[in-house]
Amino acid sequence: MRDLTTIADLAVLPTTGISGPAAEGALPLASRADGLIGSVIDSSTSLLAAQTHDIVRFAMGAPAPEALPVQEFRMIGTEVLDASSFTYGASEGEPGLIEAIVKEYARVGEPTDPERIVVTSGGMQGLDLAFKLFVEPGDLVTVESPTYTNGSATALSYGADLLEVPVDDDGMRVDELERLVAATGRTPKVIYTIPNFQNPSGVTLSAERRQRLLELAHRWGSIILDDDPYHLLRFEGSDLPGFNQLSPDDPQVFSVRTFSKIMAPGLRVGWVNADPRLRQLLIHAKQAMDTCTNVPNQHVITEYLVRGGLDAHLARLRESYRGRKQAMQRALAEHLGDRVRHTDPDGGFFLWVTLQGADAATDVRRLFDAALAEGVAFIPGTALSPSERFTDAFRLCFASESPERIDEGVRRLTRALDRVAADRPARERSGQ
Repeated sequence: MRDLTTIADLAVLPTTGISGPAAEGALPLASRADGLIGSVIDSSTSLLAAQTHDIVRFAMGAPAPEALPVQEFRMIGTEVLDASSFTYGASEGEPGLIEAIVKEYARVGEPTDPERIVVTSGGMQGLDLAFKLFVEPGDLVTVESPTYTNGSATALSYGADLLEVPVDDDGMRVDELERLVAATGRTPKVIYTIPNFQNPSGVTLSAERRQRLLELAHRWGSIILDDDPYHLLRFEGSDLPGFNQLSPDDPQVFSVRTFSKIMAPGLRVGWVNADPRLRQLLIHAKQAMDTCTNVPNQHVITEYLVRGGLDAHLARLRESYRGRKQAMQRALAEHLGDRVRHTDPDGGFFLWVTLQGADAATDVRRLFDAALAEGVAFIPGTALSPSERFTDAFRLCFASESPERIDEGVRRLTRALDRVAADRPARERSGQ
């Protein structure tokens, strides 16, 4: 396996040019292969594994290892897993898990129906199913800017044309969405949004904008792809009504959820909540992908939910993540001060940090390489925009490290920024 040492190593080699008939040893790739864009976020796992020095990990959006209910899962596994857990399951999901999910919806004031639920292999499969069902090559898909790169990459894999819509402290600029769509002269097939504690910015879509987004979707005939993995991780402020509460059983709302952020990402179990008329199509699509979602993990999650363990677990997570967010904000204020500006999320995992003053001229891709050498990793802003905007910004995950490690990571980040800033005048003089 080749060594991964810099942000450039995370780039996916384009397939264009290697499949032509004149190319020696050409591979007969399908035309869609050119649209398969890799994830810098996911690839960072391999990059960090290749490092031999200590790394403070602000890159991957994952719960801290100590936040995972490992002991409970082990105990449940020994008690409930039997031969029925290790054979094929229903493609739509295990009946017990679907029932438990429906009960959780009712408990949080968002009732739904079992016929709306299909269990998926993580949230990413939910996004893939949505784009597979709704997007044809050349269709317009709007995405927040910045956005979750795996979501935009999935849209591109189905041939979508992406339109980036700016984000501010109240989430997607829905007024700009309307203006940009009018300027294109095309209506979007799908409006992709992460409404709560958005990945990567941490901001939350306001109630007024949610309502307006529904109005626009109804006017345009668009699907709102509601990707909301963090909504149960609010640690400050009050919950806002979701799209399914504002417009119950709306056929134009396709909701994607996952247990990755609230339990454990390695489980690879999520679900979609969608118009019941789509259910058989979703089942057919899943049967062409993976037959069924991991059955043993479905059984463990079901029992965990039935035993009522989720509430206490979420309470612990919220308290922990509040403290870690505050620790990161304190560290940024102490070590970087007015050299950066950052968001102030009410939940979730992320801070979005923008360089200020003279440091704003720093390309965060150079900063990434210097930071990795210093022993800290983050996701550059350019990786979180299909058009590689945000050369002066980056995403930090506060959920994965302890407050002490967070402070050390920001110290290392500061040293890296100092190194890059000192090198900048020399590069400018040399014309690099």
